[in-house]
Amino acid sequence: MFKRDQEEKENIVEEEKEIEVEHEEKPELETIEVKDSPKEEKESVKVYEKGLTKTRENFVSKLINLTKRHNKVDDEYFDELEEILIMADIGIDTVMSFMDRLRKRVRKENIEDLEYLKEVIVDELFIIYVNDEIIVNKINFAKEGPTVILFVGVNGVGKTTTIAKIASKMHDEGKSVMMIAGDTFRAGATKQLEEWALKTNSTFVGEKEGVDPSSVIYEGLEKAKKDEIDVVLIDTAGRLQNKVNLMKELEKINKVIGKIIPDGPHETLLVIDATTGQNGISQAKAFKEITNISGIVLTKLDGTAKGGIVLAIKESVGIPVKFIGLGERKEDLQEFDIEKYIYGLFKDMM
Repeated sequence: MFKRDQEEKENIVEEEKEIEVEHEEKPELETIEVKDSPKEEKESVKVYEKGLTKTRENFVSKLINLTKRHNKVDDEYFDELEEILIMADIGIDTVMSFMDRLRKRVRKENIEDLEYLKEVIVDELFIIYVNDEIIVNKINFAKEGPTVILFVGVNGVGKTTTIAKIASKMHDEGKSVMMIAGDTFRAGATKQLEEWALKTNSTFVGEKEGVDPSSVIYEGLEKAKKDEIDVVLIDTAGRLQNKVNLMKELEKINKVIGKIIPDGPHETLLVIDATTGQNGISQAKAFKEITNISGIVLTKLDGTAKGGIVLAIKESVGIPVKFIGLGERKEDLQEFDIEKYIYGLFKDMM
């Protein structure tokens, strides 16, 4: 265990019956945007196309067949379209909102051409995600000192491999990375993260199972400051079945981070398995209740025919998707881009 002032550490990580989260004004963060080269951009588009194949074959083929079966825009057409959207896991509330918008636009523009209506549908799905907001899908990096990214999510969603892929991306950008094993409850979690740290050439900080996760995080952040690490990736436990305990644990972790890195954490990313569909949205709502989420990582999107969850999750919880997992390779974890998503989903219609 790293050397530290034991008395100071105990004062910070000592569990209190009631934890008061301090509301301090945080320094402004900077969003560093690294533009892809034309070659990288082309490869990224290909990853989206390939990763969304299952959803495209299921959803778009039904949409094309719907247009072929009908010769006019009527209630029967809208009813079938509504069913197709719900089956794509876009979510009932999102679909209802979308259908209202679509019907109004059809009436307003007096749309009768079914081929043109397909384009309108794509356009409206784009609009419903953006919703007149400035969507920030880039990581907020600290102007000085380590950038701290906290990962939350239930067990089995791909949190650890997501951390590894993001670590690899950060290394490719020339940044030094540290992984901190804050999930000290799940058997093997610390060892698994340590193995990924070795594979990605990242610094690792972890302790044996059962140790207070806040103390491990304290150690790691002190070392990160001392060693001038650029990015710190922190894993956490995902015991959502006991929300009260998890909330207290995350509050304590955030308090510790704030003591050492005053403007941290700079991101809190919720990792969700896209193949779980509406259950994933329920997880997002639950985590939003117990901690501040700045972005969502949707893993295994290539493994489901219901890729509409991307639209549903933004509409349901109002949190932007920042990364999507479209395969096993590190390159398959992509920064989310709504335009590439829409193109990858509807390219057969364009």
